[in-house]
Amino acid sequence: MMLKVTLLGTGGSGGMPMLGGAQGEGDWGDCDPNEPRNRRTRTSCVVEGPDGQRLLIDPGPDMRQQFLANRLRAVDALVITHAHADHIMGIDDLRQVNRNIGATLDVFGTKLTLLKTEDRFDYAFRPATPPMFFRPALEPRRVEYNETFRAAGMDVTVFRQDHGVMDSLGIRIGRFAYSTDVVMLPEESAPFLEGLDTWVVGCFTTGPHKVHANVAQVLEWVARYRPRRTVLTHMGPAMDYRTLLGSLPPGIEPGYEGMVLEAPGV
Repeated sequence: MMLKVTLLGTGGSGGMPMLGGAQGEGDWGDCDPNEPRNRRTRTSCVVEGPDGQRLLIDPGPDMRQQFLANRLRAVDALVITHAHADHIMGIDDLRQVNRNIGATLDVFGTKLTLLKTEDRFDYAFRPATPPMFFRPALEPRRVEYNETFRAAGMDVTVFRQDHGVMDSLGIRIGRFAYSTDVVMLPEESAPFLEGLDTWVVGCFTTGPHKVHANVAQVLEWVARYRPRRTVLTHMGPAMDYRTLLGSLPPGIEPGYEGMVLEAPGV
């Protein structure tokens, strides 16, 4: 039983390039604009189980563009890791997904995340309006840290991560884990990172940061948990793809838009 994981976006909250540049052409930071894999939308991914059902992790502001680029017309459920804008602002586009599947979507998150999301998108949590779905139709499913639940045909376990200004959800399915927007991993979450085949982990920069992990931290985590393969996501302007590819040790690599990974589902 294998999972198919598609990285829809691998960039930080500003994307890459960021708005700016001398003539408004975009601010690339330390990233080479001639390397296509440095062009990054906001971080998100889809996990597909062996039965073809799909779980979306974070409907960010680039969701519509990401679905079109990866030829996705629908998902079967979604998890929101936390309620920062770069992880939820694509919710309005989910109404087209509702139309395509003809049903309401379950959205999983912590109590605080669901409350903050509903505060911004109250209309998405009202009774559905099939068949046209004039607004998104979401059914909130509250989860607790260390809980395992069923979503999109898969057993999903969530664990706590420290994002500096708030907690975020780490996600484990089989021997795959996803840890975006994390600066510290509490000891209570360590068991969920053991025995991994593939770990997608947020790594925003090369130096210290208040709310995001840096390269040195990720290397320490990998040395401790020893996943077979580690892929970086949520990368900021200091994270040039080719530079990272040439400097990271074996088994660790930068992700890119549309990257497809396979990992054991059990």
